[in-house]
Amino acid sequence: MASLAYRSRRAFSLLELVIVVVILGILAAIAVPRMSRSATNAADNAVAANLAILRNAVDLFSTEHGGTYPSVANLPNALTQYSDVAGTTFAAAKDTATGVIYGPYVRDIPALPVGANKGKNTFTATLGGSFGWVYDASTGKIFPNCPDSEVDGRGVKYNTY
Repeated sequence: MASLAYRSRRAFSLLELVIVVVILGILAAIAVPRMSRSATNAADNAVAANLAILRNAVDLFSTEHGGTYPSVANLPNALTQYSDVAGTTFAAAKDTATGVIYGPYVRDIPALPVGANKGKNTFTATLGGSFGWVYDASTGKIFPNCPDSEVDGRGVKYNTY
């Protein structure tokens, strides 16, 4: 029996494997909440960016059209098509001979990136319903069409942005 040499097996012990699993669990517990906060922050920033785009477009429209704002029904066309000084919209290109010299102010109406109406790029005059944005034609103000219960990562209501 002396000729049979004892061979030691090279492998991880159960204790070593448990320690590795615990360390991976701790790292995951730290990383996952940070990643989900990043996703929430990205959506919040997208709302703010889309509002800035829409508000700037409405302000530019108002400046070029004698301080008037487009109606709720005409807002998508007013922002994405050409118009004359009266605010009448045209799908064709600018034409100085006919007075169609303004716009378009945005290529497309951005969709709401958060909440129950996520993905909607339509407008309404009052909060509620299945529209993406709320628009007040008398003041030119635009805000997300989200109920009071929908808040961002800081607890701020989206409809107060």
